[in-house]
Amino acid sequence: MQQNLLDFDAHALAAYLTEMGEKPFRARQLMRWIYKVGEPDFAAMTDIAAALRDKLAQSACITAPNVMREELSDDGTRKWLLNVGTGNAVEAVYIPEVTRGTLCISSQAGCALNCSFCSTGKQGFNRNLSVAEIIGQLWWANHQLGKDAEGNWKISNVVMMGMGEPLLNFDNTVSALRLMLDDHAYGLSRRRVTVSTSGIVPAMDRLRDECPVALAVSLHAPNDKLRDELVPINQKYPLKVLLAACQRYLERAPRDFITFEYVMLEGVNDSVQQARELVNLVRDVPCKFNLIPFNPFPQTHYRRSSPDAIQRFRDVLMQADIVTTTRKTRGDDIAAACGQLAGQVQDKTKRNLQRSVGVV
Repeated sequence: MQQNLLDFDAHALAAYLTEMGEKPFRARQLMRWIYKVGEPDFAAMTDIAAALRDKLAQSACITAPNVMREELSDDGTRKWLLNVGTGNAVEAVYIPEVTRGTLCISSQAGCALNCSFCSTGKQGFNRNLSVAEIIGQLWWANHQLGKDAEGNWKISNVVMMGMGEPLLNFDNTVSALRLMLDDHAYGLSRRRVTVSTSGIVPAMDRLRDECPVALAVSLHAPNDKLRDELVPINQKYPLKVLLAACQRYLERAPRDFITFEYVMLEGVNDSVQQARELVNLVRDVPCKFNLIPFNPFPQTHYRRSSPDAIQRFRDVLMQADIVTTTRKTRGDDIAAACGQLAGQVQDKTKRNLQRSVGVV
């Protein structure tokens, strides 16, 4: 069976080549061809010795997940449904803007956390994605979108906000992050790569120590009672513990604030009083808020907060000098918006948080 080189970060690729009797510096050459050029054919890698190219052609490959379906939204958002085998599929979403292009990628097939307002969580957890399956989403999207007039890939930002909880697939997520940051691969700034977490506190500390990138925390409630209902992992890592972890993360973070994500649910978490409670909750944590209009999905009982309710909520936060934005809903005509990434994947296993929490 051929080894997929997309599964290796720089250190692992150098070790692989050393085992083949090659010099470690060949890893840098290979990475530039794979990621900067986007070349999957070893024969085309002209500055690599022909003997090594022949060996690689026999023993290795460069293979991203197969695309099952591509959809294009009226607003330019693109969604790819990617086959990751064993009956599973994940989705990647590209969101174009005037000053940047953002790719939202998945880290797991399904999700074990079962947040009550998220369609992905309703399908249950199937498995973690490999490094190749994570970075392969970026590799594939770059191939599809191409480069701009200056020769740069159109994707300038990556957010791990797709299917799954990235920090419950810690090792593979970090290896993929290192490829995104490596100057011989994609060379993205740590400020332009964001990991979103529901609050896996021990893994947040590990990420701070091993690969600090921008951090977004799915908050969604101003108190433990409500957050226990909306985000069940809160029962293990309540708000006091979570916010302390946010403070620790800021010691090494590339940005001087944490982004708190807050899905706006009508009559559930969107009152002015709850906004005031939220201000009091985060008063000691440098942060900004991203208010996210809820995107309904079949069988959900939640409804999207009205624009007026969202504006009133935002005003309270802004009056407390908390930078607050309301996310523009993108791609909802192709089910590509936040919380709609369940796709056509079926729930093939029962939820089992314990088996997936290797970092906790």
